Amino acid sequence: MSHYFDNDPNVKSERENFDYFYRDIKLSLQTDHGVFSKGKIDFGSDLLVSTFLNANPPGPKKKILDVGCGYGPIGLMCAKVLPHSEITLVDVNERALDLAKENKKINQISNADIKTSNCLDAVLDLKFDYVLTNPPIRAGKEVVHRIIEQSDDVLTSGGELWVVIQKKQGMPSAKKKMQALYGNAETIEKSKGYYILKSVKT
Repeated sequence: MSHYFDNDPNVKSERENFDYFYRDIKLSLQTDHGVFSKGKIDFGSDLLVSTFLNANPPGPKKKILDVGCGYGPIGLMCAKVLPHSEITLVDVNERALDLAKENKKINQISNADIKTSNCLDAVLDLKFDYVLTNPPIRAGKEVVHRIIEQSDDVLTSGGELWVVIQKKQGMPSAKKKMQALYGNAETIEKSKGYYILKSVKT
């Protein structure tokens, strides 16, 4: 059985289109079998997008990393709302990355870079002001904790890690890991069992 966090090109393709809105800003998105949340944005990703963008309106240039980007709703919406910022999107699933690249093109986004990466392996030589992730919970706790650990390697001083995670799918252990590593971990928002956690690199 194939999972969205695998890189399995043999999953049958059947693309679907839908529109995703943050306030009055629209993204036209293509999805497919073999990727997370086919056909509509999942509640957790939408909560992360709205909470992060409400707290970070357009302003000076920032460098933002979207880890486990899937077909791109989080990173590409950030790119559209924050046109002066540079967004990097990474995922291990090649079908998801192909969709993210297509979605970047469809929406005429020029400030996003899309890379193949297992967790943050391909971007450890870069620095970011923000790391955003809706981590692949079904890949296991070790993967989630690795994303938290590697984020510390790429964040600038004062940079922020934002994680959306359900309480029943490991929020307490993720928050404990963030607290241990960063010395702080705050619940920014919670809704329908989903929590937005934030740590600041000091």
